[in-house]
Amino acid sequence: MESPIVTVTDLQKHFKVFKTYQGAGSAFRNLFTRSFDWVRAVDGVSFEISPGELVGYLGPNGAGKSTTIKMLTGLLVPTGGELQVNGLVPWRSRRKHVAGIGAVFGQRTSLWWDLPTVESLELLQYIYRLPADRFRRNLDEFRDLLELDPFLNTPVRSLSLGQRMRADICAALLHDPPLLFLDEPTIGLDVVAKERIRQFIQHINRERGTTVILTTHDLSDVEKLCQRVMIIDHGKLLYDGQLDTLRDRFGGQRELVVDLAEAMDEVGIDGARVVAREGQRVTYRFDRQTVTASELIGRISSKYQVLDLQVREPEIEDTVRRIYEEKLLEQ
Repeated sequence: MESPIVTVTDLQKHFKVFKTYQGAGSAFRNLFTRSFDWVRAVDGVSFEISPGELVGYLGPNGAGKSTTIKMLTGLLVPTGGELQVNGLVPWRSRRKHVAGIGAVFGQRTSLWWDLPTVESLELLQYIYRLPADRFRRNLDEFRDLLELDPFLNTPVRSLSLGQRMRADICAALLHDPPLLFLDEPTIGLDVVAKERIRQFIQHINRERGTTVILTTHDLSDVEKLCQRVMIIDHGKLLYDGQLDTLRDRFGGQRELVVDLAEAMDEVGIDGARVVAREGQRVTYRFDRQTVTASELIGRISSKYQVLDLQVREPEIEDTVRRIYEEKLLEQ
């Protein structure tokens, strides 16, 4: 088996936050006592990521996910614990480390604001010391996949958010990094732009074997891209496993949508409740822990003539919310 590309053991990051006091209608800092609290932004997180994985790293604002990513990329030094990325300790070998990763941080661009997009990308060839043929081969491929040509000669400052995000992703991959960090890559984008970026992420993961760590608040990104998810809250890792397992364990209820051959006055069925009815279409909701979809389908088929049916999984938003609100995970 291949060695993990990322290894994190009991990772911790604590910040000193000076206390503020209320007075005269506003908050202020006491400059004489300088009392403070410690905030445990990341508190004993451990995980491994294998080459070629596409992992979703989820959590609400302030959960610790961005702090984790900053330590993995070498921007922050941990308070405690150990981590290795590509066999390197990021903050000890920064120059060598950044040559082996790509990173896109939400709405912060890595391109030169006043330069045409293509000139920004060409500058990276010299920064990464890429051979001309390798640079041109990658740029040509990404121009096609990300549809960059219409704005290659446009200054970065004049790009739309979707165009700039595509250019930033191209810039992050020109040097063929084996590991890519994506922090909110589809934030603020329209449906078409989101789908284009999702397809590109799938392509580089499947065709190039690029390992991708994705942090996002858009859980539709996770549903379409990730098989494995990690969920962090208050600095602690709450869940690390397959997305399907997450749904099975915490997804709660599923829905069965049935199109009946004829209108019926009574459509009740044991083990499920009717939550919607529109003409001859009936939507049932049932608990996956007490009855299976196949059992319900059998019961419905024995009572009614069915034209079509569909099983719906719970929304991933509901599943994640249930973990946060009900604290269902064992410690």
